[in-house]
Amino acid sequence: MVLLTWIIVAIVALIILILIGYYNKFVVLGNRIDSSLAQIDVQLRRRADLVPNLISTVKGYVKHENAMITKVTDARKALVGAKDIVGKVKAGDKLQSALAGLFAIAENYPNLKANENFLQLQQELASIEDKVAYSRQFYNDNILDFNNSTKTFPGTLFASIFGVKEREFLKIPEAMRAVPKVDF
Repeated sequence: MVLLTWIIVAIVALIILILIGYYNKFVVLGNRIDSSLAQIDVQLRRRADLVPNLISTVKGYVKHENAMITKVTDARKALVGAKDIVGKVKAGDKLQSALAGLFAIAENYPNLKANENFLQLQQELASIEDKVAYSRQFYNDNILDFNNSTKTFPGTLFASIFGVKEREFLKIPEAMRAVPKVDF
């Protein structure tokens, strides 16, 4: 009888430890997702903060390209004003597209292309683009870990006990998936 009691106590203790372990796992993975999402936001903000410097450098050289400068400025305003991460990512993609157009126009201005400030800003923006891409990948990797934990056995049981739901991957807008057309 005493042995049976000890066995029952050991099984209950093991179940409690497993519950605690899975609860902590979901909390840690959720915090990692939140942190990686915040990192995307930081990089998008850094990119938005560089735009005014870039615009002021470009304005002196491309006075008659006001439409492109306005497009970049409006895209930056949309990024800064976005409230959620989905809106920020969409606005960030529009800003990236507008900046690509601005850099394409800059190709027509040799003095601008040779300007040290312009080159430095262009390099910094390229570096930030790499960090944004890495941050998105890191976020999606964390989502994958989290979703795998909630869908595989026995995690699926514990996820249902704790009310943990699958999370959404950060998706690339359809316009960004299009294969660019290259003419020679």
